[in-house]
Order: sequence, then C-alpha cells, then structure tokens
Amino acid sequence: MATAVLDVDGTLVDTNYQHAIAWFRAFARNGIVLPIWRIHRHIGMGGDQLVAALTDERTEREQGERIRADESDLYRELIDEARPMAGSRELIAELRERGHEVVLATSAKPHELDHYLDLLDARELADGWTSSEDVEATKPEPDLIEAALAKSGAQPQEAVMVGDSTWDVEAAKRARVPTLAVMTGGFSREELMQAGAAEVFESVRELREALARTPLA
Repeated sequence: MATAVLDVDGTLVDTNYQHAIAWFRAFARNGIVLPIWRIHRHIGMGGDQLVAALTDERTEREQGERIRADESDLYRELIDEARPMAGSRELIAELRERGHEVVLATSAKPHELDHYLDLLDARELADGWTSSEDVEATKPEPDLIEAALAKSGAQPQEAVMVGDSTWDVEAAKRARVPTLAVMTGGFSREELMQAGAAEVFESVRELREALARTPLA
C-alpha cells in the first residue's frame, strides 16, 4: 500500500491567506511594500527562498533573516484563526483504515506543527510528521518529501503526495513522487496540472470521496 505524504499548510489546515498577510506585514515592517496577490503566488515556497523570489538577492542578503523573523512573529498572532479544512481528519482516518501509512509533511516551525496536530487531533492517527527541523532546504526543493519518506521507510515509487500548491507538486516531482492536488491553496486546476499533478480535486472532501479511483485506493 502506498505511503500517503500529506501536506499540512493549505492542504489539511486553511492557513495560506494568513501566511500571505503575515508576509505582507513583515515586508512592510522592513520598508518593502508588495502586492498581496504576488505574495500569495509564492505561499507554499519555503521562507528561505521566498524573500529572494519576491525581491532580489541583495534584499535576501541584507534583510532576509529579519523579514523571516518578523513573519514568524506576525503569523503567530494569526495562527489561532487557522481552521482545519473540511474532511481533513476524516481523510487521515480513512487512509489509515485502508492500510496506508500516513506522514504529515510540513516545514512549519515546531510550535506551529504542534498547533496543527492539536487542531486536527491527529497525534494518534498519523504515523509520523516532519517540521522545519527535518529539512535543509524547503519547497520547491525535495528535502521535505524525502524527509517524510525517511520517516516511513518508503521508496519514492511507494508513495503519493497530497498537496495544494504548485510548489508542493514541484517538490514531489523532484523527489520522484506523484501528487494528488487540491485547490484549497488558491491555485487553479490548470496551474496544478501544468506543474505535474496526477489529478486535481476541488477540496479535501472531494479527494476523500474519490479515493477509490486514485493511487491511494
């Protein structure tokens, strides 16, 4: 049975727009005003790469660490607004019932991960999880997916990723793992398919209802 590698931010828990607001405020605090729609297009990319991607290498070099620290503080103020996506816990439970090993894959900071595990009531359901402490480089680099596979002992051909962003799809592709994508992160069906998703669903609930016709059958 395939190992299910489930992204957390934006897939199981509705956090992408809170992150976009936190990044907007962090950049503004450091004298850089960016349109939120541009920031949203990069949510899902790791913070270690996002600053340079949205600005330039000089800004990353001179202000990157400060901007990331500010975003962390500002997101902490918003994290209580995050809610599980409808059907997220049920998806984890059903995958376990079907015999899959389930690993929650996130590069969130440990305190954020703890919050999400509590929201999902998933500590007794999931077989394992990752955090920022498990990766050297974040998405779209494959480190996170590879760390999740290491937690389960699965090979790439024995796993399926579930994610919500083009960055998830790209990271999984680099790790040679196919992706089932959901549109909960704000990316369109066409964008996710073009990035390489094997199949795209509108929501976690729709994915769960269609499990029988996916590689997670």
